[in-house]
Amino acid sequence: MMSERMQIDLLVINVHVFNVYMKRFITGNVAVLDGRFLYVGARGEEAFEAKEVLAGNGRHLIPALIDIHLHIESSMITPATFSHGIIQNGVTTVVSEPHEMANVFGLEGVQEMIRASEGCAADILYAIPSSVPATPLETTGGSIEIADIDKLLQDERVVCLGEIMNSVDVLRDPDCKTNQILNHIRTNYPHLVIEGHTPKKLVDLELARFMFAGVDSDHTEQEVDSMLDRMRNGMFVEIQEKAMRPDIMRILIEEDVADLFCFITDDVMADSFVKDGHLNHLVRKAIAMGMSPERAIYCTTYTPAQRMRLHDRGAVAPNKLADFVLLSDLNTFQIDVVYKRGRCVYDAKHVVKQERIEGQFPSHFYQSVKLSPLQEDDFSVAVGVAGDQARAGDVENGIHKCRVMEVSNGTTTTKELHCDVEVQDGVLQWERSEGLGLVATFERYGRNGNRAYGLITGSTIKRGAIATTYSHDNHNLLVVGHNAADMALAANTVIADQGGFCVVADGHVLAHVPLPVGGILSEEPLDTFGLAVKRLREAMESLGYEHYNPIMSISTHSLPVSPALKLTDLGLIDVHAGTIVPLLVES
Repeated sequence: MMSERMQIDLLVINVHVFNVYMKRFITGNVAVLDGRFLYVGARGEEAFEAKEVLAGNGRHLIPALIDIHLHIESSMITPATFSHGIIQNGVTTVVSEPHEMANVFGLEGVQEMIRASEGCAADILYAIPSSVPATPLETTGGSIEIADIDKLLQDERVVCLGEIMNSVDVLRDPDCKTNQILNHIRTNYPHLVIEGHTPKKLVDLELARFMFAGVDSDHTEQEVDSMLDRMRNGMFVEIQEKAMRPDIMRILIEEDVADLFCFITDDVMADSFVKDGHLNHLVRKAIAMGMSPERAIYCTTYTPAQRMRLHDRGAVAPNKLADFVLLSDLNTFQIDVVYKRGRCVYDAKHVVKQERIEGQFPSHFYQSVKLSPLQEDDFSVAVGVAGDQARAGDVENGIHKCRVMEVSNGTTTTKELHCDVEVQDGVLQWERSEGLGLVATFERYGRNGNRAYGLITGSTIKRGAIATTYSHDNHNLLVVGHNAADMALAANTVIADQGGFCVVADGHVLAHVPLPVGGILSEEPLDTFGLAVKRLREAMESLGYEHYNPIMSISTHSLPVSPALKLTDLGLIDVHAGTIVPLLVES
């Protein structure tokens, strides 16, 4: 029996503590020593002498939130800014996969993202980009090879192999690069977590084969039947917001699957980040959709920690890291304070303004767009031997069937349509085609000067133009528009900014957001940048873009692993077939 009070750093008195093992709240006190939880129970000041005593006043104390699948680059901000944002939303640990920066700078891009995370209040852990480039059907600024993986795994902040994206090649080509990586990991790092990008069409035997290759998680769009197939096979499912439909949530609420899934953000635009929050937004949404607060918290703390084998966190229990959040309202998930390793890093009553920090990356990261200014003629589309290498022979004047990328609200996937377009003297008369716009991409790393063209329709812009170097995953210059003059102005604004977004209409720039770090990141503070992104989104919508996330929509027009018709610098990509297809449909 102790005769003297034990010296500790922090004592939290009178709180409802969420016990992840019992999956319920238990009233008591919490003691912290050396950045870890020492004790949770009824004992208080009669047993402990604390340097700091925090009055809980009956509030709810939960483990800090953990997001195990996201891309910092999706918010288009630096790790330091990202950390500032997530801390105030109760998130203290994330696993980020920097495959966007890896596509721009290869191994160095990943290493510099890790370095830029040093000193952040949040623990920013990393997944190794496994699919850089995502396919052989695009030109990137860098790649990640097996030797690079070995180098990265020497860093303790690297905790898993990032999402395996090219499922088509995994299943059909035993010697493909992705299978070589998987074989290397299974042989040399058998206990490393392997994350997956598992299309919902992969079920039954194909799903089993994908899992047999080592991939045992999925974070993509879900359907009830395919999600249950995954869970029955022991695949861990990571639920992002677009998967939080009533039919999916019913399964997650009613079935005994709490240890088979967690919530993740994947991609959060900066304006949504500022307005709605981060992973805490998904907790609030889950509760509003009928999930108990206990399960919603469990699946944003304990299950993600277990999935990533982060056994030192995700619970309020002896010897776990003292990362916790105090909530003044459980159902609305109102955050009062956030502690990291027993130290207060956020207090809602004393919000700290973020300062702008420049030069967070090496100087050449700010000079990555190697393109000369474009002219209107650069958006003239020749078809035939010179202009469309996939189609042999000259093209007669007249109307021809063309492949068209159809954009749809509610998804970043597209459909392939066939539409009539006039060809005159070997040039596609796309500006005369009602309801169709042009999508063009220009290789921007100075490697080969490739460019390619396609047609676009659907829930995209109806006039003007948009240009961006934030185009997954290759991040070449992508331009969508309805007239060559606006397209050239938008493109040249982005080139002059060394990357970013630009929206143009009738010869006037409506909005532009510079992204000078690798053409994909800004060093602006989160509040400032969030406002700029909000204005960018509004400008895109003013041109007729009808999409729940127009920024993510346009940036995935060049993603050759996302169905069905996409465009890279090599040409139009039939994603399901994994091949380049001509703009003109063969008769």
